[in-house]
Amino acid sequence: MTARLLIASSNPGKLAEFRALAAGHAIELDLIPNFNSLPAFDESAPTFAENAAGKALHYSGFGAEPVIADDSGLVVPALGGAPGPKSARYAGPEATDAERVHKLLEELRGTPEEKRTARFVCVLALAQAGRLIAVFSDYVEGVLLEAPRGGGGFGYDPIFFYEPFGKSFAELTREVKNQVSHRGRAFRKLLEFLEMAAR
Repeated sequence: MTARLLIASSNPGKLAEFRALAAGHAIELDLIPNFNSLPAFDESAPTFAENAAGKALHYSGFGAEPVIADDSGLVVPALGGAPGPKSARYAGPEATDAERVHKLLEELRGTPEEKRTARFVCVLALAQAGRLIAVFSDYVEGVLLEAPRGGGGFGYDPIFFYEPFGKSFAELTREVKNQVSHRGRAFRKLLEFLEMAAR
């Protein structure tokens, strides 16, 4: 039997990424219908888990189907963990990816390579009818480059260097990135949970 999950987002790019991760599994994914017309959830909590769980609980209250919500971002120890849960708003609410990357590189100017470590974190929450069912999280370690590389990906991908492959995330194909990314790892934990629950 195919499970149907709704994603708490209006972003077709996020839907495409999750559908690619779910390929080959008995799971159907769609965006929440009329998402932008629903009361918005304020993602201002200090942790990824609180934002993801709060968002899943909030949007699952508007329908009967299970909802997944994610919060993800970049954690840089040299900056005290910033930008963290504020990754998408790091350079202001209307800033572009390029502006966020520029601000981060300016903050790290002069920081030696051994202190330019970073990790991408993703937390996924599953809720239904206003009840939290499960929370999954994972991360991937990298080093921040001094200048963007590659034309793929989004967000901070062009400066996130993944040492095992010797490339930035923006230089990887979507398929390869999905195998090692924080979102891919967290989503596979969700898939395992759903498959076990269906038995």
